[in-house]
Amino acid sequence: MARKIKTIKVQKIWGDSQWTVRFGGISSGPGRPQAVANLFKVVGEKLPFEALGAVDKYMRDNEIRRNGVYLAHDSMGYARYIGRGRIFPRLRACLKRQKLELKYFSFYVVEERKHEGEIETLLIRAASPLLQFNIKKKKVTISAGGFLDYEAGTQFFERRYKRGRMIET
Repeated sequence: MARKIKTIKVQKIWGDSQWTVRFGGISSGPGRPQAVANLFKVVGEKLPFEALGAVDKYMRDNEIRRNGVYLAHDSMGYARYIGRGRIFPRLRACLKRQKLELKYFSFYVVEERKHEGEIETLLIRAASPLLQFNIKKKKVTISAGGFLDYEAGTQFFERRYKRGRMIET
């Protein structure tokens, strides 16, 4: 794996007696040219909901795009809601509906907007048994989701039942 360098650009965006939220960036190490475009532009993982306004303000003031995929987590860190779109208004709405249950939030601003749906789909399928608040999207059976949730041009494997018994894939 290529050596990466983490740089903290702002020491404190928000803080309380337990947590501090900082802003930084990751760059490739010496002699490692950037050959492939990044998937993610900005990432925030399991930040306290109390920092939501400060993170939103920092991104707005620095003209950082604020659309992408977002998660709302409970106090144990489990994802309870996953969605995509305008990150901060949607997270505020989740918190307003489930104030006692939600403790942390995560978000992913994607370089190419067309990948937001695919990332949301992947996260929902991985966390579906734990999702409590967006039950319309989750699938708790062993059946696969629809491949049309992915971008055109994507190749796939699928399993199919053959006369009452499952074909192993």
